[in-house]
Amino acid sequence: MSKMHIKKDDRVIVISGKYANMKEPSIGKVIAVSPKEGKVIVEGVHIVSKHVKPRRQGEAGGIIKTEGAIYASKVMLYCEKCKKGVRVRHVKNEAGERSRICCKCGESL
Repeated sequence: MSKMHIKKDDRVIVISGKYANMKEPSIGKVIAVSPKEGKVIVEGVHIVSKHVKPRRQGEAGGIIKTEGAIYASKVMLYCEKCKKGVRVRHVKNEAGERSRICCKCGESL
């Protein structure tokens, strides 16, 4: 199992599959990451209908719309400066902390 290249709260763009072939690109924030399954949940992408049962008395059940998980290999980090999906380079600063930068423009992600 390889390490995940996507983290929670990253802005990503969908590069393959059903949600990549739309009129406008599917760009959204990562809500949750599941490294064990290799999947991510992206805001506004892969909306599914979920049947919810009422748990307490007086609570309403029904069908709700929520985001479903997609494979992490189908998304790429989105660079605001380049306005497209980019590869990432890991660099260490003077304090020894690792940070991710865009390979194209050098912008910190």
